[in-house]
Amino acid sequence: MRVHRLLGSLALLAAFGMAFAGPVRAQAPGDTYTLKLPAGEPAASGAQTGTVQFIGTATVLIRYQGLTILTDPNFLHKGDHVHLGYGLTSQRQTNPAIEFDQLPPIDLVILSHMHDEHFDNLVQDRLNRNTPIVSTREASEALKRLGFQQRFALSDWDRLEVSKGETRLRVSSVPGRHGAAGVSVLLPTVMGSVLDFGANADTPDYRMYISGDTLVYDDIRAIPQRFPGIDLALLHLGGTRILGMFKVTMDGKDGVQMMQIVKPKKTIPIHYNDYDVFKSPLAEFAREVKAAGMEESVVYLSHGDTYTFSPRKP
Repeated sequence: MRVHRLLGSLALLAAFGMAFAGPVRAQAPGDTYTLKLPAGEPAASGAQTGTVQFIGTATVLIRYQGLTILTDPNFLHKGDHVHLGYGLTSQRQTNPAIEFDQLPPIDLVILSHMHDEHFDNLVQDRLNRNTPIVSTREASEALKRLGFQQRFALSDWDRLEVSKGETRLRVSSVPGRHGAAGVSVLLPTVMGSVLDFGANADTPDYRMYISGDTLVYDDIRAIPQRFPGIDLALLHLGGTRILGMFKVTMDGKDGVQMMQIVKPKKTIPIHYNDYDVFKSPLAEFAREVKAAGMEESVVYLSHGDTYTFSPRKP
């Protein structure tokens, strides 16, 4: 009975959202926050390149210019379940590429939203409470209740300026919506992120976009207007469906559309085969990429694989 009531509510809200979604509103520049990290060891003289290691789901390790960044940490194992709210659960189909205990020291966590497959119970219990976490305002309230001390709550276009010794990073929150306008009100708020490495965020050494669990909608078009020349996009795919009906993350076709809008030089698909609510396999995205003639701009990583990137040439 509970699921039937939820199904009716979702259908009604989805219809309402599609009928009454208004035009895109102009967005203010946003607020700026700061985080100063201990300098630590200076980056090695030969460390001009950066890396992105795919751990599984939406979890990646980004290492560049002496910073180590962890996204959407999920370290559950095959067969484990996560709770999605409203009595719904999902079972993990894969294992993470590394164990939580094998993580290097983390400078910053970027959490797109508060869902168990993005911040699971193991992480909630064992992540150091002083780890800086940047996320949505809704997620930050949940993190506060869990005892995390360094929370940076961002709304669209807000920025976190990070310094570590001579290293500079700006993390900007950009639009994301977890489903159609009506359905999304029943799900956690989501943020995409743009990471600008380098002293001057207007001319960064490297610019990275992380989509978060979003669909393609009108507000997304403002991202490349504000952040042109994206070097790398990490796209959350999977075609996640709630109750088997309501799509709440991009499928393969959506992923290609996102690439066409954001125009990254390279794209890495993530978040596509790890849970049974993911209904769009990576092969679907690959077919759409090939049909669009965009194969050369996509990098496919298996769990544990690492992509190495270089800063922009002056």
